[in-house]
Amino acid sequence: MSADVVQLHLAADQDFDAIERDPETRPSKGKKAAQKTDARDISWDFRTAASALKTGQLVKDPYFTLFEAVGALEIMDSKMDSGYLTDGEKLEDDFDVLHEVLPEEIVGLMDQILCLEMAWHMGYPLSQSLFTSYHIDRLLWPNPKVLDEASFDRHRGARRESSCLHVVYRAYCLAVIKCCDYVHRRIGTEHYYEEEDFVSNLYNRNFLTHFNEVDIRKLLDEALEYTERQASIEEVTRYAISTRLNLRRRMLDAVASDLDLSKNAQSQKWMQCLELLPKLHGSHHVAKAVKEAFTIKIQRRMASSVPPRPMVEIDFEDAHTFLKHLCRDAADVYNVIEYHGSSNILNFAYIFQSRKPQPSIYIRCLLQSLIFHDMKILGSVTITKLIFDDLEELTLPADVLLDPANGDVEAPHDPRFQIAQAMREHVLRIGDPFLDMFRALCMNRSRMRRMLCHLIVDWENVQLEAENLDMKLRNYTGERPLTDGEATAAEVWSFPLSSWAYYYKLRQMEWIIQMGFELRIYQNDELSGMYWYLGNVAAAKIQHLERIQTFVMRRFKQTKKRSPDQKKRFNRCFSFLDVTLLESSATQWFAIALSKSMELYTGLSHFSLITDRCEPVPYSTPELRHALRIRPFMQLSIPELPSYAELSDATSMTRSVGETDEDQVLSMLDIAEEATKVARKDWEALGKVEAEKARCVNCEEWWRASVKDVVRACIACSIATATMKKAIKTPHTKPVHEVLKVEMPSGKAYHEFWLVPKVSL
Repeated sequence: MSADVVQLHLAADQDFDAIERDPETRPSKGKKAAQKTDARDISWDFRTAASALKTGQLVKDPYFTLFEAVGALEIMDSKMDSGYLTDGEKLEDDFDVLHEVLPEEIVGLMDQILCLEMAWHMGYPLSQSLFTSYHIDRLLWPNPKVLDEASFDRHRGARRESSCLHVVYRAYCLAVIKCCDYVHRRIGTEHYYEEEDFVSNLYNRNFLTHFNEVDIRKLLDEALEYTERQASIEEVTRYAISTRLNLRRRMLDAVASDLDLSKNAQSQKWMQCLELLPKLHGSHHVAKAVKEAFTIKIQRRMASSVPPRPMVEIDFEDAHTFLKHLCRDAADVYNVIEYHGSSNILNFAYIFQSRKPQPSIYIRCLLQSLIFHDMKILGSVTITKLIFDDLEELTLPADVLLDPANGDVEAPHDPRFQIAQAMREHVLRIGDPFLDMFRALCMNRSRMRRMLCHLIVDWENVQLEAENLDMKLRNYTGERPLTDGEATAAEVWSFPLSSWAYYYKLRQMEWIIQMGFELRIYQNDELSGMYWYLGNVAAAKIQHLERIQTFVMRRFKQTKKRSPDQKKRFNRCFSFLDVTLLESSATQWFAIALSKSMELYTGLSHFSLITDRCEPVPYSTPELRHALRIRPFMQLSIPELPSYAELSDATSMTRSVGETDEDQVLSMLDIAEEATKVARKDWEALGKVEAEKARCVNCEEWWRASVKDVVRACIACSIATATMKKAIKTPHTKPVHEVLKVEMPSGKAYHEFWLVPKVSL
């Protein structure tokens, strides 16, 4: 260390030693220094001493901690220091919250507050949205003990009750705060991801939690009466103010009922909100913005370690559209409370969450609350009944394993007693993975796929344990195996519990792969292989369902005297298997068609028929990308995962002896064309299935719309195939790659799962 650095360091040590010896010299926080301190600029001395340091060399002082060092870096940085002021800027703005505003400005303030509220629903923090309002800040800080304290003039004597600001706008702001309180409490009781879905930080504020909404509702009624009495206000302005007060009152009623689901909350309250939105939008032209009523300087007074962030400005059109979807989704989500079996609930959650735009975090948490209310499904169905109904629907219709009478048997030597005990333990084991599957479907799309990737490993363990239980239960049910009819006479057992788990494992594999297309995870040159793999999974699912169907049909024939209830249960199982087989077949054939189409996309560039080739990716190889795509399924025993060599052979273009490039392409196009025809036929047949058989009773309209979108994708694929065949067959003076243009869908596709390339001449 140089002499200058040592001298500087020793001088600092002597100063601190002097402070330690004489406590009177320590600076006091409560008192000012008695004598004036002479300041001396040490910048030149410090730079001179620091210049003697070598690169990487540090001078450590025990009294200057890392926290203080990092804090010093933030000082005078506008991006980190919330107290930093530019030239001419004041610490506080000169805005007076008691300043009377025009009625048109009241409408503008209401609309600005609504935009900030919707921004909070979208996931932005309160410090960037609602808490930027001077009026909201005055109502909430300091925390009011009684409702009368929550006023704009709480520091200046009595309120001016007769003013529009204090009667109308105060009531509106209090209602907004109470709505946010109910939303915050509803979201906080369910599963969500902080700062990914929602920011729950209140910055040491209180959302009027201890106040009853009845009192706030009375204030809204008084504000409505006050508005109607003001003849001096233009009629169109009174209409705009009354519309916003009525909408806020209905929203307050709706979110309050959403929080207390025991009172049989209904969707009509959200439909009433939806009815007022056209009036809200139509009267927005009256609004006059008051931008000075909002500022980010309020962040300086909030309890937060987050650096200052800019205020979020949401356009009124965007806020209105978001609120419209929010009300529509909140009204539709209540359709789930009608119980029609576990498959209906699962399909409802899956289809409802697939809507575009995706339901907001509040709606997703409300869906969780409705499904898992009071530790029961839909508030009335036990977990045991839910799982038993699902098992009966797929593999065990009218079976002794699910007979409720087994639980009444008390003799330990009775087989029914052993069955009841084994099934009870099995339900406890599979309950969490089964419910977690429902829970995963209530997340945002990216998180849903991630959760399913983790959950599928649990289902692998469930399948293995269920297989052992199936072998144990044979001793009590007296099941006899099937023989394959060949010389080996191999015995084939039904494995109903294991088959049920394997079905859901395959279904989750389909979801994971399909959502990869929706989220645009796969690169263009990977689409062919992933669609080929999706077709393989669908084929495995078809084979498995046919196996289940064989054993169910066998049991149906063995049941000689079938009661009406048994017939109903068997018919319900057969209808479920038929529809699921049809859907799997449609998925398989369309996946084959798109695999061939995408194979042409990546393969045609090799034959110079198109010039749009995928750019090379640094530090990446096809083998590594293949390992990455199948990584979620690496721990699964079945179905067997394809190796990279198998996938490459299945999706690469290889010419036979004597075959030209055009002959090979036409051959692949013929395969894609036939597969598309079969897929379209299956999807159209699926769209004609009754909602009860398709297990979409509560979401029939959305499900049929989704099927129609897939049919449209099939038609687009047929057109693309025909266009490509025409371009290749027709003789041209120019090369084919100058005549044929192939584009991958970059924006919205006909269906998010099925990315059909656009082909044009």
